[in-house]
Amino acid sequence: MRYQIVFDKPGRMRVRFGGYAFDKSLESCIQKLAIANIFVLSAEVHSANGGLLIIYQKEHRSDVINFVESLNFRSLTPLDEDSITNEIDENFKKGLVKLGVNHLVRKLLVPAPLRPFFVAYRAAKYILKGLQCLMEGRLTVEVLDAASITACLAQRNFSTARTIMLLLSVSSLLEEYTHARTKAVLTSSLAIKADKVWLANGNEDVLIPIKELQVGDKIRVRTGCVIPVDGEITEGEAYINEASMTGEPLAVMKSVNATVFAGTVLEEGSIVVRVRAVSSETKIQKIIELIDSSENLKAGIQSRAERLADGIVPFSFLGFGLTLLLTRNITKAVSLLMVDYSCAIKLSTPISVISAIREAADRSITVKGGKYLEAFAAADTIVFDKTGTLTNAEPVLEKVIPFENYTEEEVLKTAACIEEHFPHSMARAIVKGAEQRGVLHAEEHAEVNYIVAHGIATTLHGERAIIGSRHFVCEDEGVTITEEQQAFINEKAGASSVIYLAVGGKLAGVLCINDPPRKEAARAVKLMKKCGIENVVMLTGDSNSAAEIIAKQLGITEFHAQVLPEEKHRHIEQLKADGHCVIMVGDGINDAPALAAADVSVAMSDASDIAKETADITLRGAGLTELAVMRKLSEQLMERINANYRFIVGFNTALLLLGFGGVISPSLSALLHNGSTMTICMKSMTPLLKAEDVTE
Repeated sequence: MRYQIVFDKPGRMRVRFGGYAFDKSLESCIQKLAIANIFVLSAEVHSANGGLLIIYQKEHRSDVINFVESLNFRSLTPLDEDSITNEIDENFKKGLVKLGVNHLVRKLLVPAPLRPFFVAYRAAKYILKGLQCLMEGRLTVEVLDAASITACLAQRNFSTARTIMLLLSVSSLLEEYTHARTKAVLTSSLAIKADKVWLANGNEDVLIPIKELQVGDKIRVRTGCVIPVDGEITEGEAYINEASMTGEPLAVMKSVNATVFAGTVLEEGSIVVRVRAVSSETKIQKIIELIDSSENLKAGIQSRAERLADGIVPFSFLGFGLTLLLTRNITKAVSLLMVDYSCAIKLSTPISVISAIREAADRSITVKGGKYLEAFAAADTIVFDKTGTLTNAEPVLEKVIPFENYTEEEVLKTAACIEEHFPHSMARAIVKGAEQRGVLHAEEHAEVNYIVAHGIATTLHGERAIIGSRHFVCEDEGVTITEEQQAFINEKAGASSVIYLAVGGKLAGVLCINDPPRKEAARAVKLMKKCGIENVVMLTGDSNSAAEIIAKQLGITEFHAQVLPEEKHRHIEQLKADGHCVIMVGDGINDAPALAAADVSVAMSDASDIAKETADITLRGAGLTELAVMRKLSEQLMERINANYRFIVGFNTALLLLGFGGVISPSLSALLHNGSTMTICMKSMTPLLKAEDVTE
């Protein structure tokens, strides 16, 4: 495949294959292939210029070249989600052509004497809808549309009535298209993507691919995980958060014989579930409906727009009545009736919000509602968790320090065996470290329990084994660590994060994990400050020395170390009480309370399931710099909505004045008004950010 390297520096390469060298439907497929390479950090694909931008680990330039040269576009097929959006695009185009053709056919082929009957027949549905709203005691835009069409029919101005109905149909088609396309993208982005599950078959749990799971199988689900199937509990009990299904934020206790649903989150406990259905369709649909229709998730500016739109309608009728009374000129009065502010306001604002959510989804960012975009634009403070958020998504086990009569291998074996059940970056570092050192860790312990988001406990050979922070091990569990032991740990650990392991009430060893900052973290902090975020705060349960080093490297002036989960929550509440609008970014189970407390919360792509479920925004495949993209997107959304308001008010006021003065006819007034509404709606669908818009 022929290509040209147009930009090349360590860690960043842009190549071009030529305009439309591949179809737009292949963009997601090519991006997925690129990201599948372990050395690729992110990728952007644009069919219009055949461009491929790859952000990669600096030492892997040759691997990137090999990947680019291996691409064969003819052998690629669009992903399912692309097929769906392509079908929606085609249906929209067909619908638009159909409306235009039908309009021309009726105008050119229907005999003139029959045209009034066709117009009246088509007008009936609008008039009936308006009458229905009146009978329900609602004076809405539908009533105004019906009145406009009725007035045209009464004047025998069938051409104007036909034009009004055409423009209303086009506006409706535009709204349906944007809505359908957004739902398709969100459906893909919110699908449960669990690759593996723990099959509970007797005394030993076995990790298997989820695609091998069958109805009737039993799986074990532990603290912090999303339940991947519909089924019934056969063993254990747990607190389960069913917000994605019911909207109820509080977790409910469920035990044997209770039904659980795919997509709900196990907050605390452990259960065995008999599989009833492996489809996640119900969960997806519930979340889509929640985003789509919940008043609680609408942007405040959107809700205000909808109330304002209906509130303006009575004034349109008042203007019609006063004009008719003062001028006795039905033509002037109808010209005013043809114009209203509410139609454009009510259509353009939700379309702008939905389009922004879709645009975020196209950039691998899931936003659960319009109000979170509004909050993101208004925020003046951002709070970061450290481990797994500001620091590398793949921390590395640096060293193991044994105590008592334990060896390094025994400490690592026990730690890995316990930690492998929990989806957190530190846990993955321990498990991966054991694998790299060839330490096998077959389960020899009892059921593991996550203790109040502080650590993990189990029973090993009849003794209580615990692993977690120093606070958890010493203060919560009462394990004694001498001054000599702590001094030795501090000397060996340096700036590494330290995980403590105790067995039988005694310190067995510690695991030192090197958790370097993400490569883009410093730039992300700088960009957020540049975007107007005044306060950048870091919260961590790590030691003060480790936190200070990371904060200095990233340019963060305020940080709080050795912070417990409930203290993170209190920090957020205090910031809000001080009048700040707060963004919280986290990744772990222990971040969930703080994420829930923030005005708008963000979870990283590799966050725990419960953090993703709690968060309002999820960065599914992006780095921290995408926070600045979100800031730009949300600010430009607010700017677009306000600009739409100014245009709608100015343009329609001008039409009203021209109609009142008799300068324009009702037909031209309707054409200009509906044309401007359609134009505003189409403009509101356009991207807020340019395809190549990368914040610098």
